[in-house]
Amino acid sequence: MGQLTGEVAIVTGAAVGIGRAIAVAFGREGAKVVVNFSKSRKEAEETANLVKQAGGEPLVIQADVAQDRQVRAMVAETLDRLGRVDILVNNAGITAFVDFPDLERLTDEVWDRLYNINVKGTFFCCRAVVPAMRKQGHGRIINMASIAGRFGFQNRSPYAATKWGVIGFTKTLALELGEFGIRANAIAPGAVAGDRIERVFAGRAQISGKSMAEVRAAAMAEQSIKAMIDPKDIAALAVFLASDAAKSISGQVLPIDNDRQRA
Repeated sequence: MGQLTGEVAIVTGAAVGIGRAIAVAFGREGAKVVVNFSKSRKEAEETANLVKQAGGEPLVIQADVAQDRQVRAMVAETLDRLGRVDILVNNAGITAFVDFPDLERLTDEVWDRLYNINVKGTFFCCRAVVPAMRKQGHGRIINMASIAGRFGFQNRSPYAATKWGVIGFTKTLALELGEFGIRANAIAPGAVAGDRIERVFAGRAQISGKSMAEVRAAAMAEQSIKAMIDPKDIAALAVFLASDAAKSISGQVLPIDNDRQRA
């Protein structure tokens, strides 16, 4: 039996990348996994197949986490078909690059788009699952933060602000829900291997005028371990936080950033 056998987990943004790795890892531990996606149905179906191959039971549900009505519908369908919600992983998120000295480029549209998905989307999902978790007498919430929420990120100030928000929300949520047996923690990844970090590096290169190689080298220079992070390592941490092994851990932000050296 796996660490999560028989439990039901919702993983938002599970079509690709970190979300996919977490969904598959949960499946490997015996969980029933709701594979949430917003637009990438083909990729979400691929994730579902990987979850099934790993030994889990997948359920694919489309929902834009920035839309409260869609989030509530996703949770309602989960409860109707699977009977419970034990784990919520708020992984869905987006970023944007803005040359920070040009403050006029930090438009309302930029702020609203990031805030609606990264912060309000996290809140909407938590709000939707908490009644079921309280009724059950237990639950685990894992919110995806970022090193941007710990150190800040040049040219991505709105993104960094949303991740600071996620961290503050997570800590407060843990205080508010602990008496009901619900734990809330956050994971703060650094540079994770995959398409997203390549887009990040491309954005930095475009703004700075540096080459991709120079941007990569600068990113690695800030780490003690000179390597990208494997999404599977983040998934392993998520499994730990969702398991009974972490039953006394709540309100924490766990970095997984290859020891990023920055004050």
